[in-house]
Amino acid sequence: MLDIKLLRDNHSEIIKRLEMRNKDFSYLRDVVEWDKEVRVIKTNVEELKAKRNETSKRIGQYKREGKDVSKVMESIANIGNDIKVLDDKKQELSNKINEALLNTPNVPHVDAIQGVDETMNKEMRKYLEATEFDFEPKPHWDLAVELDILDFDRGAKIAGSRFTVYKGLGARLERALYAFMMDIHAIDNGYIEIIPPYIVNSDSLYATGQLPKFADDLFKLEVEDKQYYLNPTAEVPTINLHRDEILDGQKLPLKYVSFTTAFRKEAGSAGRDTRGIIRQHQFNKVELIRFCLPEQGYDMLEEMLLDSEKILKLLQLPYRVVELCTGDLGASMAKTYDLEVWLPSYNNYKEIASISNAETYQARRANIRFKRNESSKPELVHTLNGSGLAIGRTVVAILENYQQKDGSVLIPKVLIPYMNCDIIRKRG
Repeated sequence: MLDIKLLRDNHSEIIKRLEMRNKDFSYLRDVVEWDKEVRVIKTNVEELKAKRNETSKRIGQYKREGKDVSKVMESIANIGNDIKVLDDKKQELSNKINEALLNTPNVPHVDAIQGVDETMNKEMRKYLEATEFDFEPKPHWDLAVELDILDFDRGAKIAGSRFTVYKGLGARLERALYAFMMDIHAIDNGYIEIIPPYIVNSDSLYATGQLPKFADDLFKLEVEDKQYYLNPTAEVPTINLHRDEILDGQKLPLKYVSFTTAFRKEAGSAGRDTRGIIRQHQFNKVELIRFCLPEQGYDMLEEMLLDSEKILKLLQLPYRVVELCTGDLGASMAKTYDLEVWLPSYNNYKEIASISNAETYQARRANIRFKRNESSKPELVHTLNGSGLAIGRTVVAILENYQQKDGSVLIPKVLIPYMNCDIIRKRG
């Protein structure tokens, strides 16, 4: 959430940078005016309360002296009502300010690439050349059915469209990948392993920015008189580990690697990636999360990017690193890199990870602070998140890039110990 003090003092600059997202943020000028009015009301209320207190003391003194207090009491007869009217107005304005700020995205980083949409993202580097074949490669949805490792029809029968049943070595490949990813990040890269709840409450979703703006993408649960949601990404429960806490600045950064199953309605994505498992309602994901000092934020971002790249390098999958332009940034993020893996079925690169710095945007919403020492004032941390990686899309990348002419799929060398085999062949 935006800092109202920063907006108050620099609203023209803040609006200018926000409009790099190619949307209208002129309403923030109204927010600044509402904020001025709230502060005036606060002053007026304090003055009325001070007058009431002073007059009450005088009334007591008059009574002790046997003086007539009727005129003095008349002077404050309506103060209580006046204060209530002002408090109600202040609350109304405060609610409007809060609603506006909750729906306002993060301010892009000062050096962010300005652009309209993903076509204006900037390629930073590539690893390996696009996979070439001496035969006509198959898309993963055909390969998987022929190998009998993904069952789209039965997934749809059990739950509905965009649900899939993993079978045999397909299920083992999924399981091998998240074990491999968690091992690399926890053992080699020093992250603390987390398996959080798969259900989250609304406070958690407001903290990370999914609510109120993206309610339509969430699966909502109603349990008796309480409302819950299926977790849309491991970012949500893991960031909320430290909601409403003051962290020890001497122990930052905190590094977590979180595994969870994520659930999304994918509202508004009809017609996009409807074949295969690129865009599912349910998918597994390994997520990297860091809490750090503000001055560490962008060094941490670069480190996290390398940590996610390491997985793709070990799997020997062709990919590229892309910096997102302002028109393609997620609402909560100030700066984002995407990792895009080469998929032969698309004859193009497809996102497999996003690595982002939200700066203090989520920390302000979640009230996550730190103290540099015992006597210092609390400050907001920077929160960072990054896919390490999206597991279903990694399955897709392996199936399509490691496929052989006879329809089999080789297993990347680093996964053989997890798979207990080196190839997926058609059974029977």
